[in-house]
Amino acid sequence: MAKRGGFPGGMNMGNMNQLMKQAQKMQKQMEQTQKELEESVYEATAGGGVVKVEMSGKKELLSISLAEEVVDPDDVEMLEDLIIVAVNDALKKMEEDSNAKMGRFTAGMGGGFPF
Repeated sequence: MAKRGGFPGGMNMGNMNQLMKQAQKMQKQMEQTQKELEESVYEATAGGGVVKVEMSGKKELLSISLAEEVVDPDDVEMLEDLIIVAVNDALKKMEEDSNAKMGRFTAGMGGGFPF
């Protein structure tokens, strides 16, 4: 009678240990990347640079800089719109950076898990 051992599908304990080590390494890399993203600063402008915002990777607004010529008491709505455009652009840059950096960890993973 043939001796059976290990895990179904031919996976043995050595393979399982190696897989666990790889998963732990990937987790550490993901944590480091997440920390780097949180420490990043994203800058965006609107209106040809008259409005500039800086946002942290934690989605915190760090600064808003306004050129004097954009501050018009008779047209506050335009200034509000420019600020919104700049903030949304900074958020978009942050999201794209996050997707690019974190996406490498999930690029080779299939989504067809049976559970």
